[in-house]
Amino acid sequence: MKIENKASAGTLESSDAEVNVYPSEELKLEVKSSVYAQFGSQIEQTVKEILDNLEIESGEILVDDRGALDCTIRSRVETAILRSNNITENIPWGDKI
Repeated sequence: MKIENKASAGTLESSDAEVNVYPSEELKLEVKSSVYAQFGSQIEQTVKEILDNLEIESGEILVDDRGALDCTIRSRVETAILRSNNITENIPWGDKI
């Protein structure tokens, strides 16, 4: 799967993360975080795991984290990807997500 359209999920409020995804020929990941020094590698690992699970091969993913929990980052990334591909039905709950 690849990122088909620009999409976003989340907010820039405290304890949340805003995730923006864009079409791209290659896979790019950029993470900005108020807690990057402490948790940056964990955030990147979480996003990469989601990309692997959803078999994302190309697209640009920008994560602007404001201290969100791992489960929040997961849901924001998954939602942005599903929105970018207009997936609203037959979501693979329990399988890939």
